[in-house]
Amino acid sequence: MEWPAFAREIDVTLAVQSQYVLYGNLRDLFLVRAADGTPALRSLRDLLWRVLEAGDYRALLSYDPVDGLLVHPQRPEALDAATRLLGGKPGDQPPSLARLRTELTAFGRPQEPGEPPVRGAFVVDYASRLVVSPEQLDPAERDFFLFCLKSSRTAMPLFLPGSTRPGPLYNPVFWLVERERDLPSWLTAGNERIRAIGVPSPDFGDRKETARLLAASFPGAGQDPEVCDAFAEQAEGLALRQMVDVTRLARDRGLGFEQLPDAVRTYRLGVLDNPWRRGFLRQRIRDGETSVPRRILGQDAAVVKTLDILKRAALGLSGAQAAQSSSRPRGVLFFAGPTGVGKTELAKTVAALVFGDEAAYLRFDMSEFSAEHAGDRLIGSPPGYVGHEAGGELTNAVRQQPFRVILFDEIEKAHPRILDKFLQVLEDGRLTDGRGTTTHFSECILIFTSNLGMAGSAVRHGLPYEEIERTIKAAIEDHFVQVLKRPELLNRLGDNIVVFDFIGAEAAGRIFDLQLANILRVVSEQHGIDVLLGEPARSELKAWCTAGLEKGGRGIGAALESLLVNPLARALFELPPGHHGPVTVTSMRRDGPTVTLEPA
Repeated sequence: MEWPAFAREIDVTLAVQSQYVLYGNLRDLFLVRAADGTPALRSLRDLLWRVLEAGDYRALLSYDPVDGLLVHPQRPEALDAATRLLGGKPGDQPPSLARLRTELTAFGRPQEPGEPPVRGAFVVDYASRLVVSPEQLDPAERDFFLFCLKSSRTAMPLFLPGSTRPGPLYNPVFWLVERERDLPSWLTAGNERIRAIGVPSPDFGDRKETARLLAASFPGAGQDPEVCDAFAEQAEGLALRQMVDVTRLARDRGLGFEQLPDAVRTYRLGVLDNPWRRGFLRQRIRDGETSVPRRILGQDAAVVKTLDILKRAALGLSGAQAAQSSSRPRGVLFFAGPTGVGKTELAKTVAALVFGDEAAYLRFDMSEFSAEHAGDRLIGSPPGYVGHEAGGELTNAVRQQPFRVILFDEIEKAHPRILDKFLQVLEDGRLTDGRGTTTHFSECILIFTSNLGMAGSAVRHGLPYEEIERTIKAAIEDHFVQVLKRPELLNRLGDNIVVFDFIGAEAAGRIFDLQLANILRVVSEQHGIDVLLGEPARSELKAWCTAGLEKGGRGIGAALESLLVNPLARALFELPPGHHGPVTVTSMRRDGPTVTLEPA
């Protein structure tokens, strides 16, 4: 019989180890192959029993803090062997540390002279829950583990005449823990009789074999290797037991075997509807080639590249060149360039375009994450720290709404250690928060913005776009490679860097017209006063607001606020209460500034 590697390690060390600490992926199912090559999925307890049974062990005693002592398998010969191992039938007292010590004492007692030897094993399940803190034991806990330490060293291996393995083998004790450090360190450190073995998560080969095994439960699915491989790839990061659960969910929702990727997404995210699969999404992105440039003015090159990346995301081709890319984010964009040119506005536009709702847009100002510990805000504090139970702002938000555009503004201001978390998201598409809960980003679009390359005079208004793009990309590369020492993060971004141009004169004029119209509309809607801005006041105001374009559209808005909104507010305050109807701006002065209103 073919067993997983950790089971083979147990099998070959039974002659030298009296106790084992098993940690890691213990609650999973494990692939086992019979002598004829037939695969099957077994629980850890079943797997341990098959390993032991091959060495002529007769019973597996399993203790946990809820049910107490149980005997596996439930057969007369195993129950008889358990009685002989314990010197009597298992007790029926409630589970407790004292009872566990009593059972282990009986299990580890020397067998009586002339008594036929019997091989058996003892499993202590949920051993992580035996104590509150392994490094701060109360006297009873300390005495218990001191007893276990001594037992590990005084236990003697047994000869079993006539056995397929006649050499001496220990009757082992298995401790099942979540983490290796969940037991007192002095119990296992330097103790050659206790062996710690990590139980790994399934690899792609295990998932592929399991997919083929599960295919038989779908009528007509057959053993199509392409379908099975796709299921195995989609199930990256899942345990084999979870793959079984996915197939159960698929059958419950009436999905066929070829639709298991949808079932995997539903299992992970808890939502059945997938905006990326909506039939009208392609048409909306195509329509965006016309609508987005009308909203993001003067950035034709940036808009075209962004829409190309969205098309790739809609088709599920982001990262398709990688061997296993299914768990990565749907799309990744890195917006760079001057301030006030539409980077944030384009992020909002992407959210509205793909998900039909700007509320799907989530922004983090990375200047607030310049300290290393600030990363706890994103994924939550570690256990034992204040706020641990609240989780992280980022992970909580994505679990509540898995289909999002997430904007990380001014990423260069974040602490380098926080960037490591983004590396994990870009590569694996998931983050584990301080509570141990995994959040998946496979349906998100991640957008990073940066002003790298804008310091100094290397990039200035009036340079050709190609030169601006080349200079900014070089500055980004230098920052990630030379300053942050994170070239791997730059590699994950790939060619998804979108460089924005300065606002040109034509675009600036259109931005001015739009912002001015917004101001006049608000005054009309909220105060019932129509403000008429005639010539030459309008032309003069436009010239003032668009004179310097280094600050982009945001600079135009700031100038409008200073040159029109503030003096307009003063003038409106002078009108008699309840005044309605149109008024005309007849004169403007920049060195005041003042606005004179006259009834139209």
